[in-house]
Amino acid sequence: MSEPVPPLAPARTKRVRNPAETRRTILEAATRLIAQQGSDAVSVSAVAHLAKVNRGTAYQHFQSRDELVAAAMEWVSDRLMRAVFGAPEEVVERQVEDVDIPETMYRLVRFATENADVCRSWLLQILASPNPTADPFWREFQGSLERFTQTELAQEHVDAEAMSVLVLSGIFLWPVWVRAHAADEGDRAKLALRMSREILRLSMFGSMKPEMFPEVVARLRTPISPDDEVDIAGGR
Repeated sequence: MSEPVPPLAPARTKRVRNPAETRRTILEAATRLIAQQGSDAVSVSAVAHLAKVNRGTAYQHFQSRDELVAAAMEWVSDRLMRAVFGAPEEVVERQVEDVDIPETMYRLVRFATENADVCRSWLLQILASPNPTADPFWREFQGSLERFTQTELAQEHVDAEAMSVLVLSGIFLWPVWVRAHAADEGDRAKLALRMSREILRLSMFGSMKPEMFPEVVARLRTPISPDDEVDIAGGR
């Protein structure tokens, strides 16, 4: 009598690799590490450990820390672009006169509120970059403001680059206040609205009554020349 044939062992399920998902996981971990410890703390090995992926797999995607940091910042820039302006491949040079500025500012503040750490990390990288216009979001944000300053809608002699740094710095630091004062999602939304409204108020009216400061108004109406050492708030 023949021995009974034992049942076959269940076949192992082969893990399906998803390179795009792995890359996204690595980039998420990299942005968290940059936000927590700065870009100097980033290494491919450290990010692989944080992302819970094999170090060799991480090196297949990013061969050096510099490549990884650059890719992480590009990833944040892409998310900013999509949240504020729409899909990068669909963004064209728009007529700035047709832009809904309040809505655009609110989208930016909401994204910064929900992604505070990565936004601040991105901004610090941009501020330290010798070529910030290589970044898609900065190029679109600063470029839009530059185009706006050339229209009849803008005040004279607005420095678009300095204004871009001022606006983004304020917006990307505001979440520190939000984190300390918001109890829930509703509070965060209200605080995001407060910041977007104040940015608009500052852009629209400023904090000083022009008629009370005629000398300052006169100075601001005069373009800065390379050898100009005038302090706009006082004398020489």
